Amino acid sequence: MSSQKVAAWSHAEEFVTPTEHVDEATHRGEELGAPAVGNGVGAVLQMLAAATGAKAVMEIGTGAGASGLWLLGGMPADGILTTIDLETEHQRAARDAFAAAGIAHQRTRVIAGRALEVLPRMTDGAYDLVVVDADKEEYPDYLAQATRLLRRGGTLVMTWSDRESDPASRDAETRTLRAVGRSIRDHDEFTVSLLPVGEGLLVAVKR
Repeated sequence: MSSQKVAAWSHAEEFVTPTEHVDEATHRGEELGAPAVGNGVGAVLQMLAAATGAKAVMEIGTGAGASGLWLLGGMPADGILTTIDLETEHQRAARDAFAAAGIAHQRTRVIAGRALEVLPRMTDGAYDLVVVDADKEEYPDYLAQATRLLRRGGTLVMTWSDRESDPASRDAETRTLRAVGRSIRDHDEFTVSLLPVGEGLLVAVKR
């Protein structure tokens, strides 16, 4: 790989500057052991929310709210973010981050619980954008739920792992990602791309 390519990727990761509130949420996430998405991924999330005019967004994996702030930054003023996390301490941090950023409380639904137990209660075809940043070994189950939750033309985003591209990596998480990637790529219901941002970002549009 050329040094120019590496430099270009590094430049792209830092091209969009996060807001002060995103920075604060990112630092809080580090303190809680809930690392946030990087600037490159956050900027893509914000761009996708804006490009699709996403009014109903589902986020699986709240962390301390940094990714939610990126998403809200791209959503229309009447858009609602529903975000699920198992850890109540993460949820409290996210609520604080949203309030500090001046996000009206009615624009977020912060749900504490195991996502795979919460998602089946959500309405079919009700979401414009579903973002998954959670336990990657559970991605097959999240894919099934996201397929149901997304409207036609809706977008699925899954954070990835750079180990997936290494043929020598054969751990359970990597094998799961490869299987999920193939499943979405070969599925007639999705148009898909794997973006080289962060550790990788799989983006699929439901036909």
